[in-house]
Amino acid sequence: MRPLTNIYVFACVFTIVLWNNIRSTVENELIANYSRSLLTDVPKNIPVHTLVLDLSYNRISALSAPPFIYLSDLQVLNLSQPPLRELDFSVFIFNEDLEYLDLSHNNILKVYCPALAYLRHLDLSFNKFTALPICQEFGNMFRLEYLGLSATVIRRSDFRYIKHLQLHTVFLTLEDFSLYEPQSLTALKTRSLHIVFGANQNFNFSLLYDGISTSENLKIVNLRYTLSYKDFPSPSLTLLKKIKTTALMLDTVDLQWAIILQIFLLIWYSPVEHLTVRNLTFRGPLGELTAYEFLPLLSSLEQLISLDGSMKTLTLEHVRNKLYYFNQEILYRQFSEMNIANLTIYDAYMPHMLCPNRTSSFQYLNFSHNALTDELFQNCGTLTDLKLLILQRNKFESLSKVSFMTSRMKLLKYSPPSNNLLSHDAADVQCPPPESLTELDLSSNELTPPAFECLPVNIKKLDLPPPQITSVPKGMAELKSPPQLNLASNRLADLPGCPPFTSLEFLNIEMNLIPPPPADFFQSCPRVRELPPRHNPFKCSCELQAFIPPERRSGGKLFGWPAASPPEYPEDLRGTQLKDFPPRELACNTVLLLVTALPPTLVLVAVVAFLCIYPPPPWYVRMTWQWTQTKPPPWHNHPEEQETVLQFPPFISYSEHDSLWVKNAPPPNLEKGEGCVQLCQPPRNFIPGKSIVENIINPPEKSYKSIFVLSPNFAPPEWCHYELYFAHHKLPPQNSNSLILILLEPIPPPIIPARYHKLKALMATPPYLEWPKERSKRALFWANLRAAVSINLPKSFDANEEESGVGSASSLSHYVNN
Repeated sequence: MRPLTNIYVFACVFTIVLWNNIRSTVENELIANYSRSLLTDVPKNIPVHTLVLDLSYNRISALSAPPFIYLSDLQVLNLSQPPLRELDFSVFIFNEDLEYLDLSHNNILKVYCPALAYLRHLDLSFNKFTALPICQEFGNMFRLEYLGLSATVIRRSDFRYIKHLQLHTVFLTLEDFSLYEPQSLTALKTRSLHIVFGANQNFNFSLLYDGISTSENLKIVNLRYTLSYKDFPSPSLTLLKKIKTTALMLDTVDLQWAIILQIFLLIWYSPVEHLTVRNLTFRGPLGELTAYEFLPLLSSLEQLISLDGSMKTLTLEHVRNKLYYFNQEILYRQFSEMNIANLTIYDAYMPHMLCPNRTSSFQYLNFSHNALTDELFQNCGTLTDLKLLILQRNKFESLSKVSFMTSRMKLLKYSPPSNNLLSHDAADVQCPPPESLTELDLSSNELTPPAFECLPVNIKKLDLPPPQITSVPKGMAELKSPPQLNLASNRLADLPGCPPFTSLEFLNIEMNLIPPPPADFFQSCPRVRELPPRHNPFKCSCELQAFIPPERRSGGKLFGWPAASPPEYPEDLRGTQLKDFPPRELACNTVLLLVTALPPTLVLVAVVAFLCIYPPPPWYVRMTWQWTQTKPPPWHNHPEEQETVLQFPPFISYSEHDSLWVKNAPPPNLEKGEGCVQLCQPPRNFIPGKSIVENIINPPEKSYKSIFVLSPNFAPPEWCHYELYFAHHKLPPQNSNSLILILLEPIPPPIIPARYHKLKALMATPPYLEWPKERSKRALFWANLRAAVSINLPKSFDANEEESGVGSASSLSHYVNN
């Protein structure tokens, strides 16, 4: 649309192309960068095969040949902005491959030839030359394409040595300019001419008139004129026949309104097709121009713009008005009636624009960054050829009015009313957008879900406004498969599915609250090729684990995924690229998880159930620990000791509360008379020096019989149950009569703790001897007890044997079972 914006960058383009060619064929060591190194001389140790040498922004005041003699491969040399004052081109006489030489922004006053015939780019702009530094030898630079010069005086004879060269671009910097001889520039043969005039000087309009007669593309910077309008050199009519320029750019223009009209009239008649004016300030008063002289100018302009001309594109950017008393409606009318295809008025504080009175030729209108309101183009039916309407950064408030405005633009394809104040209420009248609209940018507005009822059904590219959207609006369901959908910078918590958007290829979900896409995303969105997902709170979860394999099977065609999408959670994986997300098959595979976890779970449940029924583990642990501490290891027992391990006939265990009965009742009835046995009574077998634990556990281990006196007092003490446990478990299977229970008093089952499973089992399996309350039955009780003690008792145990040691165990049991 604006080719002039690119035609003056040939030097940069050439440098980039040359640079890329170098980088594509050689290594980085062929590029020597000494920029901003505070050098005062050219280094002497530059690699001899250097192709690109950058010495810009240093303190080099003079050049000499020795540092460059050995750089025979040098192609690009940048000497911009060291304070050079003189230049002798013979310094580079050995650098025959040198094509790009930048000596701009120095203090060079004089150059010495010979010239370099192989140069394609030579820049001497922004120096201190008085006359143009063009030597006769410059005429031999037949390969030269770009030439940058500077001067304060230009004469007709200055270009005589290069008038035969076919140049692409000539760049002139004319700071502190004092003299220009008309027709001087016309000697040049160049496609593009770029002139930078002094910022605080009155512009010499002969440069403009000769410039448009010299090159196809012309750019002039700093057109400022503060003199009287009567001193303004109006162009002659003969100039129109000489104009060659088709693309004209005027940058930083500060002129009176009447002068601007004169220049515009000249350009309108000329072959200029593209006119761009940037940083335009038009001011008043009108000088010495009377109303009778000014009105004919407006009348001529009004008649002119209605005629067919060469102009196709008019661009006005950053316009400032310092003329406070003129009818702006006249100006708006002139703009609206222009017979051109493309009109841009950018950043002009323009509050309004009129609808053309007749069918307009406008195809492109850009009114961005102005003060336009909802009244723009209402009931306007003459913009039927309009294809692009750009209204960004204005003051539109009603989406229904904007939609109504565009409804009659039957060919409209693209309209981005972003960065406005647009809103829409469900109660508003329905908005009929044009069916031809295929691209719509609603970003940076104040729209809510009801606004999406106004979307064109044939939309193909849609940008939604942040940050109000929390879910895909229902109104979008009626769209006919847009291939591009931009949902960035919103508050979406779920990724929208593609149906009914079966043609969706680009889906932007950046900066939302979206979790990882579901595993079936590619099934519902088979055509999506770009899914920028950055800045979402992704979590390394099973959903993400399920999505990554399908993404990889798709060939990794999703642009930006997953390398640019580090997860937020968990913290130990923050910053890890999703492509490096560690697999967790066990956590995410339900079948595998059940197969792995079910057997241990069942075992654990069985153990817990067992522990709930039987004594708890701490009790068993304590009991086993005490037993292992007192019982000697098997390898410590010698064979001859095994025969004498049973040392005592009966061992008796009881509670302290039952000690009165034990001391008074059993001894007279068991230790006297025929068949008597000696019981363990204190203090006979108490072994000094042994620990209390050993003296309690050893008697059950070394006794042939064990008598337990049971009563409600027997249940609470733990040591009673230790003795019962060890006495029961040390018995061999064939000696089941070695354990004798005497029930002194009935024991209610509830008072026996659940952990004393052995006591409960013994109480549930009679027979046991029950102490009778009637005296008449006690003789039979003692007879039965004597008989039970004597069953299978070896003959070696008599009443007098081991007299000194038996009682100690009973005594110790008596002390501990309190």
